[in-house]
Amino acid sequence: MIVRIASGITGFDSLTTAGDDLSLGLGGIPENTVTLIYGPPEVGKSNFCHGFAYYGLTQDEPCLYLTTDMGINEISQNFKDMELVLDEYLENKMLYVVDAASNDDESAAYDWYQSVSVRNPTDILVKVTSGARSISQKNPRLRGVIDSLTTILESNNEMLIVRVLKTYILRLKEAGATAVITYTEGSSDPRTEILIKSMVDNIIRLNGEKITIEAMKGIGRKEAHYQITGRGIVIDGNDD
Repeated sequence: MIVRIASGITGFDSLTTAGDDLSLGLGGIPENTVTLIYGPPEVGKSNFCHGFAYYGLTQDEPCLYLTTDMGINEISQNFKDMELVLDEYLENKMLYVVDAASNDDESAAYDWYQSVSVRNPTDILVKVTSGARSISQKNPRLRGVIDSLTTILESNNEMLIVRVLKTYILRLKEAGATAVITYTEGSSDPRTEILIKSMVDNIIRLNGEKITIEAMKGIGRKEAHYQITGRGIVIDGNDD
């Protein structure tokens, strides 16, 4: 049986229902897998991460959130804009942030916040591994987010980042995490993109109008239209 966790994205779990006995009719993201969310810029990839992370927090599933595009203050504001408030989860150490986009002196005083340089992937890996280990000791189920892999690739040698990503995925799976990674389509060498896709378990493409499940454990290819609303991504019925 494929165990799935609820995504927190409106309509996604219905879209990913396998319709057979293997999943007991339950949709969502397969547990302890890594999902690549990719597509052109500004199509809702970060929105997907926000919904995925926040829903987990409401279910007492802590989240390790590596951000490379937005600092912690901008992320908090984006959540507030979606009427999702992080304060409680930060205070309770349910959300662990590794910030490679900014160096927030105020947040640095808290142990849920770690600042790193996007140009130092080794340090990123050390802090992510430490965070995942710390969280997993307190909770058997956790969520992980990288938003986005694109910025790390642009700031470093691509093959180095591919090796670091492989280790990152291994560490998260060892910790029992279910993770999503965002990537901007066409932003790296085509060979690098192929390697990235080969390392993940599930592949989802967003294009601003349609979400396509290109690969996912237990289900075939599926498509549906979606909208980006003030409360996040809303997926319409299955187009198949």
